[in-house]
Amino acid sequence: MWLKAVALSVLVCAVAAYNSRRFPPGFKFGAATSSYQIEGAWNVSDKSESIWDRLTHSKPSIITNGATGDVACNSYYNWEDDINIAAELGLHFYRFSLSWPRLLPTSFIDKISAEAINYYNKLIDGLIKRGIEPVVTLYHWDLPQRIQDLGGWANPYIADWFADYARVAYRLFGDRVKIWITVNEPVVACDIAYNTGFFAPGIKSPEFGNYLCGKNMLLAHAKAWRIYDEEFRSKYHGKVGLTNQIFWHIPESDEDEELTEMVRQYMTGMYSHPIFSKDGGWPPEIERIIAENSKKQGFSRSRLPPFTKEEIDLIKGTCDYYGMNYYTSRTVRKARDGESIGSWPLQDGAVDLGAVMSVKPDWKKAASMWLWVFNREIYIKENLTRNLKKNLIANVLFQIMFYMCAKFHQDPLSRLGYLTTNIHPSNQTFAFIILVRSKVFSVPY
Repeated sequence: MWLKAVALSVLVCAVAAYNSRRFPPGFKFGAATSSYQIEGAWNVSDKSESIWDRLTHSKPSIITNGATGDVACNSYYNWEDDINIAAELGLHFYRFSLSWPRLLPTSFIDKISAEAINYYNKLIDGLIKRGIEPVVTLYHWDLPQRIQDLGGWANPYIADWFADYARVAYRLFGDRVKIWITVNEPVVACDIAYNTGFFAPGIKSPEFGNYLCGKNMLLAHAKAWRIYDEEFRSKYHGKVGLTNQIFWHIPESDEDEELTEMVRQYMTGMYSHPIFSKDGGWPPEIERIIAENSKKQGFSRSRLPPFTKEEIDLIKGTCDYYGMNYYTSRTVRKARDGESIGSWPLQDGAVDLGAVMSVKPDWKKAASMWLWVFNREIYIKENLTRNLKKNLIANVLFQIMFYMCAKFHQDPLSRLGYLTTNIHPSNQTFAFIILVRSKVFSVPY
């Protein structure tokens, strides 16, 4: 139960130890989950198969010990316990995701599951009753397998199918849900998935599939945002945005500064520049580099599919906030001649940029193979607590809280929230690290 105590007392510690600095009124703390990681009940009622169901059942060797999300935290049945845990932790908000194949069993809007509506209504209403604000993610990687059979995120029609799904969700739950996330971490769902094949849908198509996926995912996000803006905002007054995962990249030497900036653009800019920049579209330098590489490889066109003028205008400005998940950091250097470059981004390489990522010897390693602790000042919206040694977790949480408290003390106009993933003791982490549990609350199970 030590970690529960850390989560409950860390703010008090920060205030007591550092000049009585306090978070400003309106600053909120929360915790995050996702449907495949916690719901279980994978084939209950009329729920259909997701790409994670298919991958874990058909290729059990790809997951540690053949684990699946078939039961996971069993939150489909234990949702009241989840709410009690959130309330005991004093959370202001709780982020969870809808399961697309649970809500729409055929993947499309011809059938909407009454059982799914009942489950999510009970969860949302139960949170609100305890004074906890629900924050809902529309897509946290569990695509309906039926849509994957049609090409998944490589099929341009998916933007319309996702928009239809989003409209159903807004209509059903928008009267109570005021913060929506369209897509969680496109860099994972597209780049990690297609560059490695380790993540669902289990298709390896490096430097092709990830770019198709990325374009279509941005279009899907934009259409979902515009539906809310045009059809629901005036009635429900909510906010909609996309959440990015961001590694903090630093140059290994002064000579690597320019390359490091390109890596930052490759991770952050690919899914931010089209939405937040004045001109829209892909980051220009990244677009140029991939086009040049494609030409050298003998292709008649760039492997990175371009946006049309209409698509640029559709995506540009589709934001009510900037959602950022921060977990870890890497150093960056230029690849040496003949050096093998790992896949982007988990295997610490960026082939199209000729970049290799690493870590410094003094960085502390977490339980997951890809997480390293780098003590540097950075604005944080969300981070992940892993099953580390007690003193390390307490230290990391304390540093995060103190830094954020100090920054908000200096800038009272800032308004950000902080989440930690995950409140549940048996949250199943995706892919080959599925048995590394993310938690801020320990209970016997």
